[in-house]
Amino acid sequence: MPQIEANGVKLFYLEKGSGKEVVLFSHGLLWSHKMFASQIEELSKKYRVIAYDHRGQGQSEVKGPFDMETVAEDAAALIESLKLSKVHFVGLSMGGFVGLRLASRRPELIKSLVLLETSANAEPVENLPKYKTLNGIVKWFGIIPPVANKVMPIMFAESWLSAKSNKEEIKHWKKELMSNKKSITGPVEGVIYRNGVEDELASISCPTMIVVGDEDVATKPEKAKFIQMGIPGSVLHRIPGAGHSSCIEKPEVVNHLLGDWLENHK
Repeated sequence: MPQIEANGVKLFYLEKGSGKEVVLFSHGLLWSHKMFASQIEELSKKYRVIAYDHRGQGQSEVKGPFDMETVAEDAAALIESLKLSKVHFVGLSMGGFVGLRLASRRPELIKSLVLLETSANAEPVENLPKYKTLNGIVKWFGIIPPVANKVMPIMFAESWLSAKSNKEEIKHWKKELMSNKKSITGPVEGVIYRNGVEDELASISCPTMIVVGDEDVATKPEKAKFIQMGIPGSVLHRIPGAGHSSCIEKPEVVNHLLGDWLENHK
């Protein structure tokens, strides 16, 4: 399994497809590169696609610190170590936190930016008690079923979770969620105590597309609108019936948006 040392940590990455244009996927908290399986399969038909796991998640090394500044530096080091030149960076939630920082601070690495279900702000203070309590339980017991039952409605749209046709997929992703080790508490703290980057939005000059599920309760659609208003020339798409994981809930829609975006920004 391919791993590369980047910024002092061993990061797992998956590579598929070929071509001059490189698409780099950066996943959300509690998941791994696997959440982009549909996008990797589709886009690798025309592009070189790379998806990696953040430190402390998936198959990457568990090694702190886990703050967003360090995690963003990991991504920059990965791009440089693989000699990727400029990439089309696609980040969901936590991956979007990374993408915003890279596009602002390391513009020479980013050709275009796609942000899925993410925020430029610090975690709302009203969310902290709930997330701290859940993380405290995970620290002792891991992601046990009662915790997973609380987290799934944060990660997915109510309409998607209630659809009987999604029963097997829901079972699969709940199992993925519960496969996280107790050490996931480090990355969780890195996310919930992150700094906002509102002041950096105006400095992002690469083409930027923002996508949000209209049922996202973790980073609500108004967070996406805030980003779109802050990044000059950026565009915003809302996906009906999607929550905080549109790449899983509405893969065909996300694939279509990404396909059109990449075709127009080669």
